[in-house]
Formats: sequence, structure tokens, C-alpha cells
Amino acid sequence: MKCRYNPAIMKLSSPLREVLRTTGNHLKALEDMGLRTVEDLLLYLPRSHEDLSQIRTVAAAPLNEKTTIRGTVGKVELVRIRGGRRLVKTLFTDLDGGTAEVVWFNQPHVTRMLKEGDEVVLTGKLQEDGYKLKMMSPQFERAGTRPLVHAGRLVPIYPQHDIINTKWLREKMSVLREAIRELPETLPEEILREEKLLSRAAAVEALHFPDKPEDVEGALHRMAFEEMYRIQMEALERRRDWQRDRQERLRIPMEVELIKAFFQTLKFTPTGSQKIAIYEILRDMEKDVPMSRLLEGDVGSGKTLVATAVMANVLVHGGQCALMVPTEVLARQHAEVIGRTLVQLFNHLEQKRKKNERVPALRCPVVTLLTGSLPAEEASRVRRMIAEGRADIIVGTHALIQESVEFPDLKFVIVDEQHRFGVDQRERLQEKGSPHFLAMTATPIPRTLALTAYGHHDLSVLLEKPGNRRPIRTKVVSPQDRGTVEKFVEQQIAEGRQAFVICPLIRESGNEEIAEVKNVEQEVQRLKESFPRRRVAMLHGQMVPKEKEQVMRAFKDRQSDILVSTSVIEVGIDVPNASLILIEGSERFGLAQLHQFRGRVGRGEHQSHCFLFTTTPEQARSLRLKAMEQHESGFTLAEIDLKIRGPGELFGTRQSGFALSAFQEFFRPEFIARARKAAEKTLGEKSFVSGSAAARLP
Repeated sequence: MKCRYNPAIMKLSSPLREVLRTTGNHLKALEDMGLRTVEDLLLYLPRSHEDLSQIRTVAAAPLNEKTTIRGTVGKVELVRIRGGRRLVKTLFTDLDGGTAEVVWFNQPHVTRMLKEGDEVVLTGKLQEDGYKLKMMSPQFERAGTRPLVHAGRLVPIYPQHDIINTKWLREKMSVLREAIRELPETLPEEILREEKLLSRAAAVEALHFPDKPEDVEGALHRMAFEEMYRIQMEALERRRDWQRDRQERLRIPMEVELIKAFFQTLKFTPTGSQKIAIYEILRDMEKDVPMSRLLEGDVGSGKTLVATAVMANVLVHGGQCALMVPTEVLARQHAEVIGRTLVQLFNHLEQKRKKNERVPALRCPVVTLLTGSLPAEEASRVRRMIAEGRADIIVGTHALIQESVEFPDLKFVIVDEQHRFGVDQRERLQEKGSPHFLAMTATPIPRTLALTAYGHHDLSVLLEKPGNRRPIRTKVVSPQDRGTVEKFVEQQIAEGRQAFVICPLIRESGNEEIAEVKNVEQEVQRLKESFPRRRVAMLHGQMVPKEKEQVMRAFKDRQSDILVSTSVIEVGIDVPNASLILIEGSERFGLAQLHQFRGRVGRGEHQSHCFLFTTTPEQARSLRLKAMEQHESGFTLAEIDLKIRGPGELFGTRQSGFALSAFQEFFRPEFIARARKAAEKTLGEKSFVSGSAAARLP
């Protein structure tokens, strides 16, 4: 080591190159990992721990299992063997006189590090070799007055990178250990006391140098709470920034009679979840600060109906609404549905008014579409309508956030499938008038993750599906059963149904590893041969928007029987007559995405079917895919997917070396609630709990 810890010489901000005795290559590797100072390295936390606290004798050590033994080494010899290779060997004797031969292959440097009579601690696997015991290439450490670093304790295992391995990291952490006490506290003292948490310095030390498993458990809890507290603080601060301007124009009273009339125009009774969501949103909009809410609902749960009801309430009080969606096909679909629904409501209110019933005044709404594919002249006309306030509801894609689009009185913004838009894109739309904001997603998110990743929003969840939709029959299909399924598909098409076929790729790839994966172009040709009497169409993301619109319109108008597509149809495509969906290479998709695909059918009166084809017979036995057969709920599937695949990049944890899997608390709602409450207390906010019933709605 270069120096022992001395606060006058080494500070947390000290560059590692000034305090560590190591090579230039190691220092470069550390910089590549973003580790440049003493503090950076101390906060590179272990991903797990290995219990090497028990030191055994040769006689008591189990065979073929990692074990730790202590004793002395005999004569250390460097031996050349065939092929020019070299090995180091010695006879090890433990404290009880038990012996074992120890061999290191291609590690001649061991002869410089060990000499006869040295007392060492070895960690490795003992093996029988005839009548003697051997230990091959064990890790070793000198036993003496200094505490053991690599054995005789709970040993930290670090994420490794390039030449930075876990043994190297343990040694350097021991050099810097005393600097841990200088780490600043990041949580308020009051929170530490109320939550009974370790200090930050104590937690970091316990992770690098634990005495017992309970130390690790307490440290993990502290670090998890710190990370969740940070996430919740950032979420609350984002919401505070969004709601910093109080504006009287944003107060939009809830018109209960209007919502009653809206429900009367429907052919079905809205679900309890829809009524609650409408109530929660309208209640938020009665305030003089912009709403920030996430509406989460499974495929077919009726999010668009909720949004339309809220837009009607906004229009009664004047002002504009904007709905941004990820695709042009979806934009056109939404514009048609919303326009038709609101015209029905307008006509219904007019009839009531003629009967001298007291109802809110609603002018016939003007719904317009703004997308990137509109001809320049048409797009210019639409922008003028928006700027002059002649457009009430504007549905569009990214075109809505162009600088040339000006809203004179934007009061309500909806972003559908918001995960498909970047933060900057969403904020640019919000900035066009500081409106109330509603994010919608049909991607089922486990509640624990929704409260974490979208903590800056209040949360509304649609749990039921409106009407009497039949469950979609789902089956995982092995390649050898393809013929049976295709006979069934032919029968269904003959009865008037239509089918989606989903492929992972657009065209054949030159990658041999995915040569067997189905692609759209080849599958279209194959299906034309397999179904010679049927019309087969193709859709994928590289087609121009106008062409995609024509293909979808033709399919919806039953001008084609089978539509072969990539994941471009994942969101929002509504073709009630399509009752079959075949998903090729289903093992390549997550459960949430498979569930989204499945949601493209089951929208009409006929029984729908989903077939999950696998590339190999073995994949057809996957428990993950079998979950699709067993569960209809997207939320249940999301929980299963979370357990199998983990949370991915959702949290963005800052500890570069720390595995998020250690944060088991992240998946417990009560833990998130505690961190949320602590963050609210720090910011001086009152805790908000969503209402459980829409008492004021019918």
C-alpha cells in the first residue's frame, strides 16, 4: 500500500492514483468504471457475500466444496511440465498435522510470494488423488497479525470489470477502510431515528467488512431505504416543479350531470374502476394547480373512455385538450372514436335540453388530427385552427410538440403509452400551457414498481374490463403441432374471422444465431402457400405511415384475412372481427409484450384464440410461457415477469457496484410507503391517499 489512512493526507475527494499502490492499467480501468476518488471506490458496494468464516482442518474439510484451511507451507518448488508449462507445488500442513499437496498452474509469481515455513490461509476445493489430498490453484493469504481479508470472515463478492477483480477490490478496500467514517450522512437525523436505520458510514462498513449476516441485512435495509427515499424525493420534487404555478384558469369544476349523461350514451355500464378513475381525475382538476396522474389499465380495460369523459368535462368549461399517441394508426383510431363518442354526447344533451331538462351546455366538439404525414398545406390549416382556438380536441403524434404548434388555452394533456415517449418530449407538450396532465399505459406495471418509477404521478388503476368480454383461449404450441393449428385457423377464417400473425423480425438476418427465427417477409410467402384461398397482408415499422394506414384500414374493412406484422401492432389496434393471433418466436418476448399482443383480439363477439409458437420443442415447456395459458390478468403476468426477469433499468440505482437484486424491499408496498412518507415529511408535504370510492359519481 502507498499510505495508511491519514485525514491530513487522504480525504474522500483524494484521487485514487495518489493513494493506491497499483498499476497504471488498474487506474485506467477504475476510471473507465467511473471510480476516480476515495469516496467513489468506497461506494462501489459488493453484490453478495460468501461465508468463509469457518476455518477447518484438512481432516474436517469437505471434499469438492470451497473450504478454508490454515497451516504452513513446505518447500515451494517451480516445476516445468510438458508443453513448456510451469506449475508451483508445495506440501501444506494444517495446525493438527494434516497434509495436502497444493498446486498452482501457470502462476510462477507464487514462488516470490511464499517461502517455506510461511503460515497461510488457503481457500479452495480439496480433492482426492489416489491416497493423498490435493488442492488445485487455491486462493491464499498470509496469516499473521493483520485481520484476514479473503478468508476467515464473511467475504464480499464485488462486480468485476476488466482487470478489476474481487480479490483486488477487497485488498484496496482494506487500505481505505478508515476513510469510511468520513462518509457524509445523506438522510435526515429524524428519519434515521424514526426508521431505526444504520448511519450511512456504518452501513457501508458493514457491507465491506461484516462480522455476521445480521450486519449485512441491516446495511442492505439502510441502503435500500436511502435509494427509495432518493427516488421518492426526486418524484415529489418533479411534481412540485410541475405544480409550482397556481392558476385560477386551471380550476375545472366537476359536472356530475354531464358525466351521468355521458354514461347514458354508452351501450354498457362503466366498471367500478372506471368510475373511480374519472372521479379521481376530475377531483384533481378542481384544484388551481396542474394535475399529474398516471392511469394504468390492462388491455381492454377502457382507458380511452375515461379520458373521453374527462375531456367532455373540460370542454364544458372551455379550453383545449391534446392527446399524444406513439403511432399515426393509433392517432387516427383515437380521433375517430373520441369524435364519435362526443358527438353522441352532444346530441344526447341537446335532446335533454329540448325536454327542458337541466344539463350542462356543450357545443358540438371539433376534433382534429395532427401527424407528421399530413401534407404541408393540411398541417398548416390544422395549426391555424389550433392557434385560433377553433380546435377543441387535438389528437396527434410527436407533431404536437413542434414549436410551430401554439395552443391559446390548453388545459388538459393526455399522453397514451407514455413509456414510448422521452421525458423531454412529454415536458415540451406540458410546457405549451402548464395544463393538467394524464399519462396512460396499457402495459401492466406491478403496483410496487408503479409507485416507484412513476412516483411523481398520483395513480389510478383500472382493474376490470367493461362489457362481457370472453377470456382469450391461449395455447403454447411446439413446432410439430403447427399443422393442427393452421387447420383450425383455416376453419375460423372460413367462418368469417380474421387473424394476426406476429414475427420478431422484418426480414431474414445474416446472424446464424437467429437464422431459425421467423421474419415477416418470408412468413408472408409461406402463408400464401399454406392458405392459397386467403388474402395475406404485411405490416411493419419500416413502411411509410400512409402505407401502414392503408394496410390497417384494408384489414379492418375485411379486405385481407391474415395480417403478418412485427410488434408495430402491439399498441391500440382495434379490429373486432380479428379473433386469432399467432405469435412466432414467442420465447423472444417478455410476458407483458405477449399480453399486449394478445390484447389485439378478444374485442368482438366471437371467441378469440392466441397461439404462442416456439422455435424449438424444448421452449414449449417453458414455465414462463405456460403462465400465459394460466393467467388472463396482465397485472398477474407482470408480477411473474418481474420475479423471473427482474426490474431491469427501471430504478437507475446510483451505487455502480451494487446489485439491485439485493434490494428485496423494493418489491414491498409498505416499504415504498414508508420511504414516500419520509420524503413527504422532509419536503413538508401532506401525505396523499387516493379515494377508494367515487361517491359523487353515478
